Amino acid sequence: MISGKTRLFGIIGHPMGHVRVPTSFNERFARDRIDAVSVPFDAPPQRFAEAIRGLRSLENLGGFVVTAPHKQAMAALCDELAGEARLVGAVNTVRREPGGRLVGELFDGQGFVRGLLAHGHALAGKRVFLNGAGGAGHAVAFALARAGVAAITVHNRTRSRATSLVQRLARAYPQCAVAPGPKDARGFDIAVNATSVGLDSGEPSFDVSELAPSTLVAEVIMKPEKTALILAAEARGCPAQQGRHMLDHQMDLMFDFMRIAAVA
Repeated sequence: MISGKTRLFGIIGHPMGHVRVPTSFNERFARDRIDAVSVPFDAPPQRFAEAIRGLRSLENLGGFVVTAPHKQAMAALCDELAGEARLVGAVNTVRREPGGRLVGELFDGQGFVRGLLAHGHALAGKRVFLNGAGGAGHAVAFALARAGVAAITVHNRTRSRATSLVQRLARAYPQCAVAPGPKDARGFDIAVNATSVGLDSGEPSFDVSELAPSTLVAEVIMKPEKTALILAAEARGCPAQQGRHMLDHQMDLMFDFMRIAAVA
């Protein structure tokens, strides 16, 4: 039940119809008897900085999750970046400290990798095709390199963004062969969509029709649970990993960072 002492934990992005965080968080709050509630904040890019200024002023705000298209913009609006966010330059979880100070971290990549490993997908030595060099793409790329994949080829609609990500990856993980490349997932062990294509599109984010049946196809989009890419991969006979597992396997990390347990 909502009370005068209820703590607020939100998720901010645009659009918001697809997000799973409020449902997942509120189910956990109820289960663990935590006096908190999670709600969506729909903030278009042109008003994003203004929205963050407003959130700073809410004394009962414990923190919020950041989703597309704001993960990289949020990094510049935090007072401090921790852990992976400092390395990648993107944020998906923010803790509000007393006085309105905002500390950002990034758990998408860790959640993505944990989800793959939990479902029995080996990563060490694998060759990866990554579609997308935005906030989610950065998180996934750095986490995969840290997990020991042998090579990552990055495609992005704007090639300069792919090149920038590749350069940062090469500096951080010189043992991983990284390069920008075309939108062609053939010949890779793992093919990942890290773009928003699939939220409302009936077309796969990249072509899977000529992939080897052993190619793992992975998605970061959480809703619909089976995007056009996942359905096409399954029809091709490829193993497929849904985007919801990325959130499922970072929930504990997010809760610990926002110190939600402390409000129980």
